[in-house]
Amino acid sequence: MIGSRPRSVLRSWFFCALLALSPNLASALETTLSAPGASKDLIDRLEETSSVFTSESRGLDTSLEILSAALSDYRTIVQIMYDEGYFSPVVSIKLDGQEAANINSLNVPTQFKRATILVNSGPKFKFGTAVVQPLAPETVLPEEFAIGKTATTGAIQQAASAGVQGWRDTGHAKAEVSDQKVIARHAQARLDATIDLAPGPRLRFGKMNIQGDTNVRHRSIEKIAGFPSGEIYSPEQVQKVGTRLRRTGTFSTVSIKEHDEPNPDGTLDFDATFEDLPPRRLTFGAEIASRDGLDLTATWTHRNVFRRAERLRFEAAIRNIGGAEDIDGRIGLRLDQPDRLGPDDNTFWSALLERRNTENYNVTIASLAYGARRTFSDRLYAEASAGFQWSDADDAYGDGRKFRYFILPFRSEWDERDSKVSATRGYYLDSQVMPFVGFSGSDTGLRMFFDGRYYNDIGTGGRLVLAGRVQLGSVLGPPPDGVTPDFLFFSGGAGTVRGQPYESLGIPVGDGVAGGKSFLGLSAEIRGKVTDAISLVGFYDYGVVDTSSFIGSGAEEHSGAGLGIRYDLGGFGPLRFDLAVPVQGDTGNGLQFYLGIGQAF
Repeated sequence: MIGSRPRSVLRSWFFCALLALSPNLASALETTLSAPGASKDLIDRLEETSSVFTSESRGLDTSLEILSAALSDYRTIVQIMYDEGYFSPVVSIKLDGQEAANINSLNVPTQFKRATILVNSGPKFKFGTAVVQPLAPETVLPEEFAIGKTATTGAIQQAASAGVQGWRDTGHAKAEVSDQKVIARHAQARLDATIDLAPGPRLRFGKMNIQGDTNVRHRSIEKIAGFPSGEIYSPEQVQKVGTRLRRTGTFSTVSIKEHDEPNPDGTLDFDATFEDLPPRRLTFGAEIASRDGLDLTATWTHRNVFRRAERLRFEAAIRNIGGAEDIDGRIGLRLDQPDRLGPDDNTFWSALLERRNTENYNVTIASLAYGARRTFSDRLYAEASAGFQWSDADDAYGDGRKFRYFILPFRSEWDERDSKVSATRGYYLDSQVMPFVGFSGSDTGLRMFFDGRYYNDIGTGGRLVLAGRVQLGSVLGPPPDGVTPDFLFFSGGAGTVRGQPYESLGIPVGDGVAGGKSFLGLSAEIRGKVTDAISLVGFYDYGVVDTSSFIGSGAEEHSGAGLGIRYDLGGFGPLRFDLAVPVQGDTGNGLQFYLGIGQAF
């Protein structure tokens, strides 16, 4: 007992000294925030923004850090109140009962235990004067910036931006705010705001100076960009130039910046800075189905093969690995040339060698085509080409049948989806028309195909999505036995009717099955999020095939339905697993599964 007391005293002194030197050991700060008369949304915003109120989550635990946070909160809270239309707020922040603004930062207590924030908002102000002058013709100011409307700093900033943008849209590239007068009349709870603009001269586009480390030839960049030298300045034109260049997929960075000062002749030059993406890209994909086996795909892309921002894409696929049919596959090649025509056009070469082995037919296809593509916007394009296709087929109509065509494919794609890999809103339309002229004994005709998709999240922010798809196909001209089987239509499988075997539905011909001259496919899905990453899906698919060019009453039909699960992989889209069973028709029976990346449609 005698020896224990000195050790006890030393231990007490040690802990006292450690507490004095280590404020981090202090208990958490107790904070309260009140704003009488304020809305819950405003109080929530104050709590989320206040550095003192969120000190624990921010890792502020020393008394000096707490005091600094309180001093910064005065300005933060006042600005928030201004944003909400309160221009006479009174803000009090007390630390252990003492106003933070009155605490000497050179003599800060060792610890603060309690913080109290009180915000008296005062009356909500309205605009007594709301003027932006002078305005360019057809400039529309925000509705919130008007006499009698709630006065907010946001409305003033939006009005100033709209006024400047209005002048820029009419060619005044250097328009700016020259003066701003904002007077708060507290007795009347009124705010008078007057914004003076300086439009500056109307300018024309000058030169585009190409800068940065890029391997693309400058002449090709200029042709792709379509820089409008000599035309009246327009921000929209600047944006178009950048979009055209980014669309090539060659550059990781495209920056187009106007010079600070215009030229004496009234033109404005721009600096365009580029950084190239790695020239080569290799991708892989896989999809597996219970009956069809494993499909593997790979693509190799060169983004700048001849230093003219061309895109050379080589595609290879191997299908039916372990499936019910013989292994087949395809090799495709496409070269896009964006600098051959105008800034929104490009030319392309395409080549294909493919072997398809299905239950109903085997066909070997070779094709070569040259075409042009017009891009109307980031959402809409159309392309047309001319070429030749050779097909050698074994099907229900006989073996060793040969088809030789001169083909003229036309295609347009309009994509208004909010996401290409997992849409929740919008629509997608794909239309294809292909006249084919037969030679060496082959028939002439016309093939058409349409794919339309629609998505609606019914106001749930993407938590619940209704998705629908319609596919239509038709062949006009020759009889069914006068067309290569890859031009005809079958139904069944992951792309048409899940729960039914791949291309199992066609037209009975003797002991075999051939494709139809018309096709209708309908699909519906309900997608619901369980967590941010996991979704459950219920679906129903329906397919019809007919011998005539248009669906009639005697058409062959089948359907399937099932459930699926999706796991979000970010920008790659969801990992998809579907289980489906036949509902209608006699083309299949039993459970089938499908595994892949991306939504079914």
